[in-house]
Amino acid sequence: MNIPILEMKNITKEFPGVKALDEVGFQVAENEIHCLVGENGAGKSTLMKVLSGVYPYGDYTGGIVFGGKVQKFKGISDSEKTGIAIIYQELALVPEMTVYENIFLGHEIKHNNVVDLNETIRRAGEILKKVRLDVNPAVKVKNLGVGKQQLVEIAKALSKDIKLLILDEPTAALNEDDTENLLALLSDLKRQGITSILITHKLKEVIKIADTVTVLRDGKTICTLDANKGEVFESVLIKNMVGREIENIYPHRERRQPGNMVLEVTNWNAYNPKLGRSILKDVNFNVHQGEIVGFAGLMGSGRTELALSIFGNPDGYKVSGEVVVKGKEVNFRHPEEAINAGVVYMTEDRKKDGLILIQDVKQNITLANLKGISQRGVVNNNLEVKVANEYRDSLNIKTPSVEQQVSNLSGGNQQKVSLGKCLFVKPDILILDEPTRGIDVGAKYEIYMIMNDLVQQGMSIIMMSSELPEILGMSDRVYVVSSGRISGELPIEEASQESIMKLATD
Repeated sequence: MNIPILEMKNITKEFPGVKALDEVGFQVAENEIHCLVGENGAGKSTLMKVLSGVYPYGDYTGGIVFGGKVQKFKGISDSEKTGIAIIYQELALVPEMTVYENIFLGHEIKHNNVVDLNETIRRAGEILKKVRLDVNPAVKVKNLGVGKQQLVEIAKALSKDIKLLILDEPTAALNEDDTENLLALLSDLKRQGITSILITHKLKEVIKIADTVTVLRDGKTICTLDANKGEVFESVLIKNMVGREIENIYPHRERRQPGNMVLEVTNWNAYNPKLGRSILKDVNFNVHQGEIVGFAGLMGSGRTELALSIFGNPDGYKVSGEVVVKGKEVNFRHPEEAINAGVVYMTEDRKKDGLILIQDVKQNITLANLKGISQRGVVNNNLEVKVANEYRDSLNIKTPSVEQQVSNLSGGNQQKVSLGKCLFVKPDILILDEPTRGIDVGAKYEIYMIMNDLVQQGMSIIMMSSELPEILGMSDRVYVVSSGRISGELPIEEASQESIMKLATD
């Protein structure tokens, strides 16, 4: 290992009822890409919040040495002054402001106490070239795609003359091209002398880009692996992350003859008035009892729009066509009507649309079915706790109590709470939109086991996913969506990554 730019020694951080970090040791060499991996709740993000000053000195025990000096950061501004920048999965940009305004927000370029616009725009252009983003610095951030916004966030960090860049799940919401671009950029920054710490659940990214990998599990350092010595393999990473070997991440399920048709969609069209264009065109598909039907397609193909337009059309699309649920034609005008008919949708964005983060676990689980815990219109608190504990146990939600605030849970456990909320309405048809986005390999396996159990019990699942191995590993049949149309249907025996991609790009 080269000279360390960072050493974190015996870091311990506790929350009420939880020891998030237990004497963690973490060392990063100068001018390397160091990946930090582990299951949700392993302590990765907490460790980086300690490093960046989100959790100030005195709020944890242990020591930080950065650039050869002992550091006692009292806040984010202190860590930034030493050359550390952190970029979270939820980007900290102001949508209504321009790119150049976002890049220099909080450290504006001034002349005689007046912002120098010409110099700001010029400097912003230089930094945008560094991150390989070809956009007008004067464009508003809200007009950029997620991948370009991610690059603006990195440009913002580079404007502060950083030495260490921390990225927490930067590719979680990116498509394949944007992901490749971001990973290539990290290699460019390495050549420019910038050290990076990358937190990611995508092990293929780790194998592709890491110089060194540190694995955390249950708040402890398990091992550090050197890619240059050939120590980094997917099987090795998984074993160290979860504490056991998982030979096949997609658990086996006895595939049975599907039951009766429970959902049939015919000639389904949707028009988005905000965009002024059609987003779904003559879509036809069906789902039978006790099967998992996968929907694959590139980002922007229309998978989520299809799910939402059927599930009570909460985004207000102009729709036409026919939906038949269990032999009865329906016209859901609100998600409540869909839920009452046994159709429920689990959103791809649990933090924005799926959960109320400031509420506790029990309130989130029972949110969509308050009638199920009420007597004469009044919530029965004891029954609510009982129901929540049942789902905590059955879904293996790791929380000290169902009265724990959801924002304090790891991403994988938040996803299980979101799933619990959907299951408490007792659906016949469960629509899962990106069910394992942003969660670790161990939590993914648990979600897949739950899905298998549900279809064995007779539930039908529609799974929208941008991960082709997930589609192939879990589905009984696959529909491919391309530009708002169904471009093909494949039985799982005939489906492959190549055949799906061919249909997705038609």
